[in-house]
Amino acid sequence: MDDAVLDHARQWNAREMLAEQLIPVIGRLYREHGVVTSIHGRRLINQSAIGVIKAHRYAEHVTGAALPMTRTREVLDALLELAPGPASLDIARLISGFEERGADRTLERFLEDELEPVRRDPGARPAGTDVVLYGFGRIGRLLARILIAHAGGGGGLRLRAIVVRRGGADDLVKRASLLRRDSVHGPFDGTISVDEEASAIIANGTVIRVIYADDPAAIDYTEHGIRDAIVVDNTGRWRDEAGLSQHLRSPGVARVLLTAPGKGAIPNIVHGINEHAIGDDDRIVSAASCTTNAVTPVLKVLHDAWGIRHGHVETVHSYTNDQNLIDNFHSGDRRGRSAALNMVITETGAAKAVAKALPALEGRLTGNAIRVPTPDVSMAILNVALERETTRDEVNEHLRQMSLHSDLRQQIDYIASPEVVSTDFIGSHRAGIVDGLATICTGANLIVYVWYDNEYGYSSQVIRVLETMSGSHPRVVPARPSADGGMSAAGALRSEPAPLSPAGAVR
Repeated sequence: MDDAVLDHARQWNAREMLAEQLIPVIGRLYREHGVVTSIHGRRLINQSAIGVIKAHRYAEHVTGAALPMTRTREVLDALLELAPGPASLDIARLISGFEERGADRTLERFLEDELEPVRRDPGARPAGTDVVLYGFGRIGRLLARILIAHAGGGGGLRLRAIVVRRGGADDLVKRASLLRRDSVHGPFDGTISVDEEASAIIANGTVIRVIYADDPAAIDYTEHGIRDAIVVDNTGRWRDEAGLSQHLRSPGVARVLLTAPGKGAIPNIVHGINEHAIGDDDRIVSAASCTTNAVTPVLKVLHDAWGIRHGHVETVHSYTNDQNLIDNFHSGDRRGRSAALNMVITETGAAKAVAKALPALEGRLTGNAIRVPTPDVSMAILNVALERETTRDEVNEHLRQMSLHSDLRQQIDYIASPEVVSTDFIGSHRAGIVDGLATICTGANLIVYVWYDNEYGYSSQVIRVLETMSGSHPRVVPARPSADGGMSAAGALRSEPAPLSPAGAVR
């Protein structure tokens, strides 16, 4: 074996060793202090040594400069000494901030100053918020995975129960199996067991009561030790205030979150856009739809920069459980035809729903949808007429910068690869991913293609809304802008969840 080959092998082994040394420190910060660490949006908690290495490699993609793991270790060790309260800490941004502004201070003093907003009384224990999942389908099970991954020290969102209709004698075992294995998102990252006597699923130490009920108003959650809970209704069965308020009649329920577009006066929230509109008196809130969450942040960026006169949103959407596997009767137009064999033109309310979160675009958008034979990951094609002319490169660079350095960086991602296809975005925690190479621009006419994992990306947005409703979202640090266009002070209160995701999610 020649020297060059041996040298590459030695370098790799050295990087693996450094990454392995970081993992226990990352874990202690999370479990003992509720600190979620990341590198430019790539999470470090619950990662393997390879995952830690890949996160550091991503830093070079963002800034053009390598981020040595030895520097990360110095910051992590200093953070352990400081023992901050719950926070979302971007290690790469802290390092760059120290290099830019820390010449007159030690690293320890710089971090102490930066983390002042998240310092806490060492004896204080943060209160948690009980969460109940009403329904345990595609979105319900992904929410469960994310909430279990968030469990930490129990000071944030606490998954306490799921409510379902009994499907048979072996219902509990089957529910656990569906949580354990997923044909799209892969196996559950951890261990799952069943307690038949207690009617519970235990996943990574989280005890989840399984409550069987047909009436949302007839459950006494306090009998299960659940109080002031947020019920997440992911059944899609009720979408108006009259239907959803049934949950509020059950003892132990404080608020309700709907994982579908709400009707009437129910606030429709797209996190990153209008979560500040959630009031303390809003007992029923909607997290809108997957498509609305995917397109609204991108449309806001375009409208803020160039103005949108009018536009059309065409959604190429994976089939859903609402469609038939083979041809059969369906109350909806065209949806009775086989989802696995056909492209199906159908309606979408996403274009109109955008205006509920972004009133500036009311009446300016139309929309339609095509269901296609794929199980997950969809695409929205935004065809808009701008108020002033621009270029393809200008639009792409602006969207890329917004995906890295703006308050919307947890909603918008950007990619420019000639080889990506839909399955590459399974597990993405972003609401939408702009495909830069597909952008078309002629003067004031612009077409932007946005990929989105309509299951996992949407579930991540739901968690962000949940954190906002509960007041449990951690502060993001650093909060001030840096030389690379870092985050604004307003971003310090953004919610950034950390789902377990092949794409490398972040809090």
